[in-house]
Amino acid sequence: MAEGISLSNLSPFSGSKKKEKRVGRGPGSGHGKTSCRGHKGQKARKGGGVPPWFEGGQMPILRRLPKRGFKNPFRVEYAVFNVGDLAKHFEAGAEITLETLRAAKLLKGRPKPLKILGDGEINIALKIKCHAISESARKKIEAAGGSVEIIPL
Repeated sequence: MAEGISLSNLSPFSGSKKKEKRVGRGPGSGHGKTSCRGHKGQKARKGGGVPPWFEGGQMPILRRLPKRGFKNPFRVEYAVFNVGDLAKHFEAGAEITLETLRAAKLLKGRPKPLKILGDGEINIALKIKCHAISESARKKIEAAGGSVEIIPL
């Protein structure tokens, strides 16, 4: 640490700090009378000016562009699992529900209905309680000796 420097005598380098522009403080300040706003007009008034998206009366971009698509407010979003993943994480005879998947830390985030899909192979019997299941997943589970129960949403 250099000699003579302490917290009590620190100061910024000269020229690194600019003086604040104080407007409306008389003619001597150079920013008096109209306070750097010019004469009259929308931008001279209190609360005046246009929003950043205003395009001078030209048709705004949001109204010029074509609209596409539709967002269904009644869409059901599922937590999806494949039968191959279930076979990896559970032993034969296990009962699989939303709660068991959460306990096994396979489901995270907000609770969603459970749907089982048929990707992968399964050769152990599992008892599955889910909200929805694909036809191929149901065939694979029942072929392995398991059972499927559909829970209403």
